[in-house]
Amino acid sequence: MSRQLHLNLFIYPGGHHEAGWRYKGSDPHRTVDISNYQELARKAEAAKFDAVFFADGPALADNIRYASRFRLEPLTTIAALAAATSRIGLIATASTTYTEPYNLARLFASVDHISQGRAGWNIVTTGAAQAAQNFGLEAHPLHADRYGRAHEYLEVVTKLWDSWEDEALVIDPESGIFADDSRIHTIDHTGQHFSVKGPLNLPRSPQGRPVYVQAGSSEDGRHFAALYAEAIFTAHQTLASAQEFYADIKSRAQGVGRNPDHIKVLPGISPYIGSTTAEAQALHDEFNSLTQPAYSLDVLKRMTGLDLSGHDLDGPFPRHLIAPDPDRAEASRFKLVLDIVDREKPTIRQLMHRIAGARGHWVVVGTPEKIADEIQTWFEGGAADGFNVMPPWLHGGFDAFVEHVLPILRKRGLFRDEYSGRTLRDHFGLPRPENLFTARRNISAAE
Repeated sequence: MSRQLHLNLFIYPGGHHEAGWRYKGSDPHRTVDISNYQELARKAEAAKFDAVFFADGPALADNIRYASRFRLEPLTTIAALAAATSRIGLIATASTTYTEPYNLARLFASVDHISQGRAGWNIVTTGAAQAAQNFGLEAHPLHADRYGRAHEYLEVVTKLWDSWEDEALVIDPESGIFADDSRIHTIDHTGQHFSVKGPLNLPRSPQGRPVYVQAGSSEDGRHFAALYAEAIFTAHQTLASAQEFYADIKSRAQGVGRNPDHIKVLPGISPYIGSTTAEAQALHDEFNSLTQPAYSLDVLKRMTGLDLSGHDLDGPFPRHLIAPDPDRAEASRFKLVLDIVDREKPTIRQLMHRIAGARGHWVVVGTPEKIADEIQTWFEGGAADGFNVMPPWLHGGFDAFVEHVLPILRKRGLFRDEYSGRTLRDHFGLPRPENLFTARRNISAAE
């Protein structure tokens, strides 16, 4: 079979346009209604998507006055979706900065068991500074420090998920042996950030461990992804930028001894679909007309550190006012916004609208054929292994993609008609990882 696209549905409660909740086809009253997300997951499963994807952050955003900025906790949510679906992957975001490895390892292993092997963990270090005070910290850790903790965190959870070898669970009523405790291991981890004895109080999960998903394109993020990620959620505005990132990640992975095909690069795409170009543009313009300047300016402030509330919105973006900030300079979204400014020289209002569509992710406005063409160009041009589809509003934005764009991709042989496996690893074409303790046992036996 020829190489095929991987597609996730990225579910954002009010839709991915910042004013999506105000759009006439939206239903913002269902933000905390689990049946809403179960319906979306079943639709994505019927369309044979690889997974549904949930973002998260451990703090309430400051601008709740103007937009849907709260959401259900994602691990709880995907557990509920596991019971309502049977094949689609379930990816939840959790922070290495504001959780503990043992609890997280147990939670994700439980969901992988509950879903029979469909769990994925989107690993983030958390960029929201206001989260710190929710966890008894005076200040948010620096970017480099968050990634230092994340490396050790991954080491710990990987050991915990492997602390039971696959053959450890015996369940033999005749002999009376329930488990082979010689195949259940303490991990005895002592490091800079964590001290964890183990083992996990749960057998190894169906996938061996949940799929490691990563979001972040800074230098630290790229290095982290090359070492650990099996799927990467990334934001790019141009084909050239996406191609550079794709080539760099694959090269880095190969450089650390990994198979580059075992890392799926999945940029975000937010499609505005119309039967004609004019209709699609009118739809996009309608969404932008619903934006609240106070909200948009706050988003820009969080991304750039610049308060533009007293500026003429139709004047040029004052690039020269952005002060150097070593920690912010490492943030991938900060770099993305500056690239837009440097490339397009927008007014403040134009930049606000560019960001409003999907918080810096790729917005495509056009007919189904144009959107399919763009997807194919990136996929075949060394820029992506697939995409996180980010509908501007729900459910209608996703319904339009499935009804109008997906058939074109299928007709071109770019996307599956049916699932060929049952786990998220199957969908992504990823191997089940070898157990660390079993590998050591085999090496010892061979010596």
